[in-house]
Amino acid sequence: MNTEDKDLVALFEGLDTPGVSDAMDKLGLPGQCLGIAPLANYAKTVVGPAFTVRYVPTSNPPGTAGDFIDDVAEGDFVVIDNGGRTDCTVWGDIMTQVAGTQKFAGTVIDGVCRDVMKAISDGYPMFTRGRYMRTGKDRVEFLEANVPVSIGSARVRPRDIVVADANGVVVVPRERAREVAEAAQKIEAVERQVRDEISKGKTLKEARAALGYHTLQRKA
Repeated sequence: MNTEDKDLVALFEGLDTPGVSDAMDKLGLPGQCLGIAPLANYAKTVVGPAFTVRYVPTSNPPGTAGDFIDDVAEGDFVVIDNGGRTDCTVWGDIMTQVAGTQKFAGTVIDGVCRDVMKAISDGYPMFTRGRYMRTGKDRVEFLEANVPVSIGSARVRPRDIVVADANGVVVVPRERAREVAEAAQKIEAVERQVRDEISKGKTLKEARAALGYHTLQRKA
């Protein structure tokens, strides 16, 4: 990652996808990746700039599948658009090994993965439509990288900021990252106050009313 990437990623330190999602709702931005779920119940939120990849049904003769991985930089979030296909995989244990060695932030797939025990045992963050053992070889092939792609109804452009955790995946438009992070921090601060008030004996209704909770996600 370059310096700008690192600065943008740092903005989301301490945040999670619910807070970021609420901030994007408030700002009228889409970006929640519907149907994309974590491979495991990750304890931490992971953030990184998107390295986008598009797969297509294979040609004749078949093209290659995973050679793009050598171009991904440390800290990048690999984002693969396989058209939502669940009948064959585009990611397995060898790619997980490379990703872990090169210290990628994680991988998001609009599709499925396999060899999941490798990713789970290594603690490598994976977010997909599911898992399936059938190879994508001779079924799908790499088409292009660093182009806009679609992931679970969200549009992802190269270097957009990916925020992912046990709740799912949110993609923040790069040019709005600072604005989204600031709004998410404010929302989280109010939610902490709500929790504090409840711990002091207030009812949920009282705490929410006192702190204007119901307006937090309302569009400005």
